[in-house]
Amino acid sequence: MTKPEDITIRTIDLRGQKLTRAELLEAMPRATMGVGEATELVKPILEDVKARGAAALRDFAEKFDHVRPKNLRVPREAMQKALDNLDPKVRAAIEESVRRCRKVSESQVPQDFHTDLAPGARVAERWIPVQRVGLYVPGGKAVYPSSVIMNTVPAQAAGVESLAIATPPSKTDPDGLPAQSILATCAILGVDEVYAVGGAQAIAMFAFGAKGSEPQDGEILCEPVDKITGPGNIFVATAKHLVAGSVGIDAEAGPTEIAILADSTADPRFVAADLIGQAEHDELAGSVLITDSQELADAVRAELQARVPRTEHAERIQKSLSGSQSGIIMTDGLDQSIDVANAYAAEHLEIQTADPDSTIARIHNAGAIFRGPFSPVPLGDYMSGSNHVLPTGGTARYASGLGVHTFMKPVEVIEYDENGLKELAARINDFAVQEDLPGHGECVLTRFVRDPYDKATLEEQEQEAGLR
Repeated sequence: MTKPEDITIRTIDLRGQKLTRAELLEAMPRATMGVGEATELVKPILEDVKARGAAALRDFAEKFDHVRPKNLRVPREAMQKALDNLDPKVRAAIEESVRRCRKVSESQVPQDFHTDLAPGARVAERWIPVQRVGLYVPGGKAVYPSSVIMNTVPAQAAGVESLAIATPPSKTDPDGLPAQSILATCAILGVDEVYAVGGAQAIAMFAFGAKGSEPQDGEILCEPVDKITGPGNIFVATAKHLVAGSVGIDAEAGPTEIAILADSTADPRFVAADLIGQAEHDELAGSVLITDSQELADAVRAELQARVPRTEHAERIQKSLSGSQSGIIMTDGLDQSIDVANAYAAEHLEIQTADPDSTIARIHNAGAIFRGPFSPVPLGDYMSGSNHVLPTGGTARYASGLGVHTFMKPVEVIEYDENGLKELAARINDFAVQEDLPGHGECVLTRFVRDPYDKATLEEQEQEAGLR
């Protein structure tokens, strides 16, 4: 039982300090991850799944999930049964989440365009969906039907032809089926390729494919995908890192995190509740308050003391709040608070200041920004229409969250006619010769001169052809 005196969260006091960019980045609270150890554990899993396919997947399910699934690929009737048995209130919530996410996702689909540079000279850009994707939905300490929505709906909006979901089997199900709420959500979304496979082995299955299936060995269980998306623990993230290159990935997600940039106008009840809400995910989850108000900081600490013991996962939350990845960062003022927020580059950044719009205008780095006291992170987790698969560990400095763009790729289409190319032929040749790639120039000149390889007469040929 967590006692009130056990509720601790450290203070990082930056007041009065003039920090360089490097020093500021170094001061940010981060979870300590055993990446090297994870790599040593994950590599053999990837190799075994690649070599033995479904047999390895069954063995790893038994080892890590403590159940040997009857079916690695979930039967359609199991998903329909899960939907039929779903609590109507939960179904209504899931369907509303899907509706909002789909509306936002469809509005994000990029449009093809073209640019005319001269008569007969056009460059166009087409947005093409990734052909086949593997969507990972984590299990562990919680069940995430919301992650089914956040992965699937943007992929569908993008026009992905083939998508598969992998999620851990449940040891409480006699057949090793995944969580019923996840299966029901798959049914609502019309996804029928679902695997009771979790962890690094699921990433291997997506990356390499897997042979051997029900009812006969030698069949193909799962075809390889072109891209893998979805959050997961350190082993999932490490597996994604190791297969990147042979398959695309969205990101190497780490533990979830929240930063709340607040001033004296913020309500300490809201701030404390939001820090607790994020800490509930995992002992490694990061909960950070950035403020220039000592009064707010003290009030938030008092709220944490009162609230944490009363919530269900008090022990887990306290470990998260007291970890190196959490803290209250004290600043000299709003300017420094904004600098800290940009350095931390939170997965979720709440803005609870007197003038949130002017503050948001100065934020460069965040996975998602939640404006004002009535836009808490759980709104984005479930129902806002935004996506909750977001960059973690400071990667929001250069990365963005999952969306329709994750499942599409821009491809340029170059279309020049004879006159359009002729206008540039000599200049292309000049450029190519300068780079010591004369064959590049010759392949263009071939279209207009008699003998581009005769350098003695080439200038004369160019003039005759009207290239100079």
